[in-house]
Amino acid sequence: MEENEEEKKDEADYKRLHSFPLIRHSDMPEEMRIETMELCVTACEKHATNNESAAKMIKETMDKKFGSSWHVVIGEGFGFEITHEVKNLLYMFFGGSLAVCVWKCS
Repeated sequence: MEENEEEKKDEADYKRLHSFPLIRHSDMPEEMRIETMELCVTACEKHATNNESAAKMIKETMDKKFGSSWHVVIGEGFGFEITHEVKNLLYMFFGGSLAVCVWKCS
């Protein structure tokens, strides 16, 4: 019983330490990158148990704000190879192991 409580405490500490966004790669202009990062954090927090809803929220907002043809992938284990428009890519981690990739391709 003690071991289970200790594991939960360790997991909570890990998530608290990694609750900030960590940008892995981006070629977006700074203002767009900051807005996109904040949008990703908001969507992931709002839809913490549903990555599909978070991705939909990000895509719809990006389409409205920066024009159509945005794509979003959110998950814990995936590989990808994409073609994107220059200055329209953001790849980040959030909440420890959740990866978010946002890009535009027309």
